[in-house]
Amino acid sequence: MPLTLVILLADFGGADRWWGWGRFLFGTRAARRAAADLCFVRQMGSGHRGGFGLRPDLGLQALCCGFRSPAAALAFAQGNPLVEAYRRHARELALLTLQPWQAKGRWGGVAVAPQGEAPAEGPIAALTRASIRPRAALDFWRHAPAAQAGLAQAEGCLMAVGLGEAPLLRQATVSLWRSVADMDGYARRGGHQAAIQAARAGQHFSESMFLRLRPLALDGVWQGRALRLDGTARHAG
Repeated sequence: MPLTLVILLADFGGADRWWGWGRFLFGTRAARRAAADLCFVRQMGSGHRGGFGLRPDLGLQALCCGFRSPAAALAFAQGNPLVEAYRRHARELALLTLQPWQAKGRWGGVAVAPQGEAPAEGPIAALTRASIRPRAALDFWRHAPAAQAGLAQAEGCLMAVGLGEAPLLRQATVSLWRSVADMDGYARRGGHQAAIQAARAGQHFSESMFLRLRPLALDGVWQGRALRLDGTARHAG
């Protein structure tokens, strides 16, 4: 189905972490009540400092929402009461409104239909997610560090966040790149390629999805840098 995604990234500190932890109990239900034309929603945690290891971060989390139209997605991101509640409680928050132009696989049985062509210029985002077979978890995590090594510091990477629906077995990565060429350059490097080949050979995944997405709107600050549609992520403040 055609979907426009809103990915909300939030970092909670101090007493506001209690509100953040409550999102894991009520977040998807609250999103379904608050948003029109919402047809897909996932609440996710994050690795330590937004990384990709096994150690969780108690303050970082994400809400991923899929809408039937770009207009509904933009309206949600630009002032929905639920988003404003996140703003009040989070010490740092970023909103990415994204339209897929390349899509492979499924997420919870949902296949996303690509829309439009690759952007000629400007930033591009990627979302990868997978349900890892329990019998393959050890082998997957043995290869994962090589795949993610240096991702956030890769040439042209503006941000990268490791996420998970469930510990160990349902993992996702969201990244934002300066250009398609920069993303492709990282994907061709040895560690990433080796991990992909190992996952295919070992049949690590019961389900997986890969999306390339065109940013329709970028808003907020992540890890001290303000996100912008001109393909930059400048230090805030």
